[in-house]
Amino acid sequence: MLWGGHSGGLEIRKRASGALALHGRFPYNKAAVLSDGGRTGRPRKEVMASRAFSYRVELPEEEIHLLVGHDYGQPLASKAAGTLRLKDSDDALTFDADITTEMQQVSWVRDFLAALGAGLIAGISPGFRIPPERTVPDAEKVEEEDPALGTALIRTIYAALLYELSVVTRPAYPETQIEARNWQPTAGGLLVPETHQDRLPYRGAVHPLNRWRA
Repeated sequence: MLWGGHSGGLEIRKRASGALALHGRFPYNKAAVLSDGGRTGRPRKEVMASRAFSYRVELPEEEIHLLVGHDYGQPLASKAAGTLRLKDSDDALTFDADITTEMQQVSWVRDFLAALGAGLIAGISPGFRIPPERTVPDAEKVEEEDPALGTALIRTIYAALLYELSVVTRPAYPETQIEARNWQPTAGGLLVPETHQDRLPYRGAVHPLNRWRA
């Protein structure tokens, strides 16, 4: 699973029934900095293109959870339970979640609400996978940043399988996630997906999370 991140975009209101209505927004087409490149490397950025998450969002039978910190042991709401509603647009993926009075008694929900009230919850982070190349050949692309803006390598994701959204204290890309994306520049300085159409499962096939190779 890969994680993205965006700061802000969370609002909570109390309904007359006592339930809490949580609203969030994950914007598209905003470059997230995965790495500044260090002393010798090049900066790496990632962009979610418009409606990148639309496939699983628009299919009613596909379950998506709202979690605390990417932990399936700490759910807040879900599509299947009818407490999570998602809306996709060219600008952003937005959600509305109902935190029922019963769920408000659960320990991790109380902890989340306290952290949110204290301003410690900083944003939204989607948990997703890139579809296999055989299914979606052009799900992602890496290209050079406009030289007038910088020297980064920018990975744009056009299609991703969204499994969960998380409220997090720091919506960033941990080092393990950068490694999972396999940012290894070629001699020419670009990243290209390895062709592995001739490989069979369990005999060296590249997992869709680890497709980027030199």
